[in-house]
Parts: sequence; C-alpha cells; structure tokens
Amino acid sequence: MSEEQNEPGVPDEQTEPTLPLGSPLGARPNWTPPPPLPIPLTATDRPARGRLSGWLWPAVASLALVVGLVGGVAGSAIYDSAHDDGPETTGQLPGGLDDADTVSFPPLEPGDATVANVAAELLPSTVQISAEYEGQDAGATGSGFVLDKQGHVITNNHVVEQAAEDDGPIEVVDQDGNRYDATVVGRSPVYDIAVLYAPDAKDLRPASLGAAKALRIGEGVVALGSPLGLSSTVTAGIVSALHRPVTTGDADASSYIDAVQTDAAINPGNSGGPLVNLLGQVVGVNSAIATAGGGIGGEAGNIGVGFAIPIEQVRVTADQILKTGEARYPVIGAKVQTGNQDGDGAVIDAVVDGQPADQAGMLKGDVVVALEGDRVTDGIQLIVAIRTHQPGETLEFVVERDGDEKVLDVTLDSEVG
Repeated sequence: MSEEQNEPGVPDEQTEPTLPLGSPLGARPNWTPPPPLPIPLTATDRPARGRLSGWLWPAVASLALVVGLVGGVAGSAIYDSAHDDGPETTGQLPGGLDDADTVSFPPLEPGDATVANVAAELLPSTVQISAEYEGQDAGATGSGFVLDKQGHVITNNHVVEQAAEDDGPIEVVDQDGNRYDATVVGRSPVYDIAVLYAPDAKDLRPASLGAAKALRIGEGVVALGSPLGLSSTVTAGIVSALHRPVTTGDADASSYIDAVQTDAAINPGNSGGPLVNLLGQVVGVNSAIATAGGGIGGEAGNIGVGFAIPIEQVRVTADQILKTGEARYPVIGAKVQTGNQDGDGAVIDAVVDGQPADQAGMLKGDVVVALEGDRVTDGIQLIVAIRTHQPGETLEFVVERDGDEKVLDVTLDSEVG
C-alpha cells in the first residue's frame, strides 16, 4: 500500500477493479486490490439506519458502468458551469429543487401496481442520451429521466463526461424519437450524477420521485432505458439487496455508491435511466452491473446483478448542482486501505495534518470498526457509509488502536466533486 499523502478528497492513482459503464464494450479489467484512497465521504439525504453489510467482492466478478454502445469512463474533472448568463441559459435555479416543478405523488394506486402500468406511466418520462465521445457525435449512448417541467434531465456523469469536457454535442431523445439539444448544468464524478438542461423539452412529463429508503428486499422494481441502444426498453425484477457498498470508476477517480441492488436486467445503455417501484416512482438511477466475464460477442452484460444510486442521493446532488453548478461531498482528510477485505474493519493509511480526522485525534494505523453505531468491515464500506452523510455533520467513529477501542467525533468537511 502506498503511503504517499494526497490532498484530502483526491484519490491516489490506482488499478481499477471495475469496468466503467461507458468503456468501449469488450474492455475487461483485471481485478486487483487498489491502493489506498483518501476517505472523501460524501453527502445525501441520510438513509434509514441499519447494520452496514460487509460485501467481499468475488474474484470472478467485475463492476461495469452501463453507458452505451461506446460511452466514456468516469473521471475526476468537474464541469465548470459558472457562466455569466442567467438561468434560462445555464439551467441553474437559485432555489435548487425548491424552484423546480418536480412530482412526488405516486401515479399509480396499489391495486394498479403492474409492470405494464408502470411502463405506461414512466416511458414518456424516460429519455435516451446521445453524447459526443472521442470526437464522434453520438459516440456515447445512455439513458435518463425528466426531473421537472423546467427542462432538466437526470443521467449519469459517465454518460456525458467527455462531451462536457470537449464541449461536444449532447442530445436528449424522447419516447417518440424527438431530439432536443442539451447542455450540462453540472455533474458529480464522485456520485456519478449529472443534470442536463434541454430548454425545448419543457413539455416532457416529469417522473415522480419516490424514496429508496422505503424499499424492502424482495419487492418488485422496473428498470427503464436504452440498453444496447434499444430505446424505451422495460425490464422488471426485485430489490435483491439494499445499502450495497459498490465502487465503480477508473484509475483517475472512483464513484462510491450506497447502492440499491436489483436483478432487473440492466445492460450497457441503461446508465442514467430510472429504477422505479410498482407505484411508478423513481427510487434510483441505474449505474452499474456486476459481470463474471464476457456476454454476447465477448462483451460485458447483464448477469442479474445491477446497482442503482438511491434517489435520496440524486435529490441532494441535483439540488446542489441546480443552485451552484457544482456538487460537494464530505471528506475527513484521511486515506483508507480499500484492498483489505478480511472483514475486521477499515485501516487508516494516512491522516492529513489539520484536517477533520487529524483534529479528532485519528492516527495512521487506526482501524475503524464502527461508524455511528454500525459495524464497518472494510475501507470501501467506510467510504460509502460516510458519503451517505452531509458535510458539517459530526459522526462518531470507533477505532481500534493498540488493542484498545477509542471513540472519535469527526466533523465532516467538504470538497467539490
């Protein structure tokens, strides 16, 4: 493990254990334990408390982001949307989601909760995203959903990242095939979320926003999007796990997700599309799949294990982006070993002088075994757990040091990302 000290919130260079959703299909990473990452530890609406499940990745599995037919890898650059123009040009809203005409009321009654009815309600709100990649217009294909009546669309950062960096074209395509030019309001590589603005798409129906924290393991869900470029595709399954700590990304940056796991078929091209409960409410954004090798033609594809970003995180990040054009995530100013998977805790590999972890008395070599009363089994789980909180919160860490347990109160700082 490298002990080189980085600025808080900036990952070490690492060997990527996952396949970015938007990598050209067929790219297959070798799984190797990554070197230590800083503990960024980000924020969203706090999920329902419960024991954090430790998940040891099987050696045969890799994670794939599910962008489209070509796609773009997730990176760490932040799109600067701080223009001098007004909201009509930038898509920003001074009041964030409070100024957006969103919908939360479920469109279906329990007696009408069928996959067919969910599809009828949500397909008009689900869009295909076409974005420039490696100089090719429409080189990356993903999915998204309509957030509000102001023309905002939610998708994954990795779907539009390169187009944003290159100032390349982005289009939103609705169920009827109508195409709308879109720009990036802001994006978060850390959370793999982007907000687009398509001013001519204001007549599209907003999707109803639900609550991932209300989900139960085993309940039915529906995934909508454009897998393999096949627009308006609907698949169904169940919630197969909750609070699954998942990391995706490349050597430059990783996204950490407190994920909703589902067996609904998710494939490249589903990235950014909605995961929906049977009342027709969006409960997550489809972002990654686990793969055990090649699928059709040797490409990564669905094996029944997909992951979605909880809608609570999407709300928080979208609100920040709409207000300021950027998103923030919590950091403690330390690095944690992410390759340690013995289930005994998260090993702190470095602590940055003057940062929150240092101020709270955390030391290199401490092993974090609990956070806010919940067991911590490894470094990835710790990062994911902290990122379910907000900057400014004070969290209780239990660490083992020289055979003794110590309780440390750490107040989260924040970084842009």
